[in-house]
Amino acid sequence: MKTVVNLTEKSVIRDIEKVLDNYSYYPYRQAFAIPDLRQELIAYVLSRIPCLYSAVEHEKAYSHSYELPRQPLEQQLHLENLIHQGILFIMQEKSDWIRRHICETLNVGCEASHWFG
Repeated sequence: MKTVVNLTEKSVIRDIEKVLDNYSYYPYRQAFAIPDLRQELIAYVLSRIPCLYSAVEHEKAYSHSYELPRQPLEQQLHLENLIHQGILFIMQEKSDWIRRHICETLNVGCEASHWFG
């Protein structure tokens, strides 16, 4: 039995990780470590490019043994540009929420301990 797999999605996720590696930890990588924001970035990019699907054996559907064919440089640069645009768009669009969420996670361990009385 075969399963349809979105090859483009796996490639986009891998490229997003590569692009984010070039951004500073705070606030970019920290913000996009939040699953909802990461999904929003993936959706932003996927909605702006054509997707390629493939039918693969069901057992291989969840492995990483398949990939998109190598893209020409122009397409790769276009994809990277879309990722940068998506990062900036989401950071601007959700800046207040991101700031609050990141500050909450930073301040969790910063409270004084009541253990010592």
